[in-house]
Amino acid sequence: LSNRLEESTGIKGLLGYLVILTIVLVGHSWANHVPAGKKKLEEEEEEEEPDPPRNFTKGQLAEFDGKPDPNTDEPKKVYLSLNGTVFDVSDGRNFYGPGGPYEMFAGHECGIALAKMSFDTQYLDDMDVSKLNHGEKFELENWIEKFTYYRNYPVMGKLVVTLPDATKVWSREQLAPYNGTQKDLPDGYATAPIYVGAGNKVFDVSFGGVTFYGPGCGYHRFAGKDASRALALMSFDEADILSNEVSDLPEDKKKVLKDWIKTFEERKRYPIVGQLGKELADF
Repeated sequence: LSNRLEESTGIKGLLGYLVILTIVLVGHSWANHVPAGKKKLEEEEEEEEPDPPRNFTKGQLAEFDGKPDPNTDEPKKVYLSLNGTVFDVSDGRNFYGPGGPYEMFAGHECGIALAKMSFDTQYLDDMDVSKLNHGEKFELENWIEKFTYYRNYPVMGKLVVTLPDATKVWSREQLAPYNGTQKDLPDGYATAPIYVGAGNKVFDVSFGGVTFYGPGCGYHRFAGKDASRALALMSFDEADILSNEVSDLPEDKKKVLKDWIKTFEERKRYPIVGQLGKELADF
């Protein structure tokens, strides 16, 4: 073996063994090496799961305009809607973000405007495709196909422009089926409505809260219920979830409930889809 090593390497003795061993180790390392950047990317891809489809109101969609977030100073994502389908066009920020040629479409329904190739603001947030002629309808379909299959912009959900009557009074029995598990979706919805009662209001938290209140999520136990008492007490106790009584709560707990309602209305901007018919002066 020693003679063969000397013949193949031209190096005598122990040094020959070391040369061969080094070559083998280097070759093995090269063959099995995964670049650090690629490994990190693969790990990130495994960790990041796409958000489930959600419903958007016009007000919610308008928040995704690509401008700096006033709280973090980080640029917001850029979303726009084509005939009710909401796309994340953040990868096209140079076109649709601030300073881009199509920036006026960010945070808006712009299907009719693009179909007409118009920058007239009268066509923003207009979803009446019946006013389009045959050629314009074909152009709209081309834009949707381009976004979906060529640009591969992620579909984030649906823009819902027709909401339930916010003055309707809901009973506990009527609320119960609206827990996010319904199979039949209302027209134009991306996901099933999820109704949560708080105070005297009924909110549809499927408009951005699916990852919290949807099936299998931590707050799903509140879905389809008047969760006022449970929210006020920050409780998952079944008795608190099933009770809608809040008049006996101390003022600090009532304040907690008010904070929840304010978060639902102002920060999350969940649409109000009804009332609970309570006589609550504080709510």
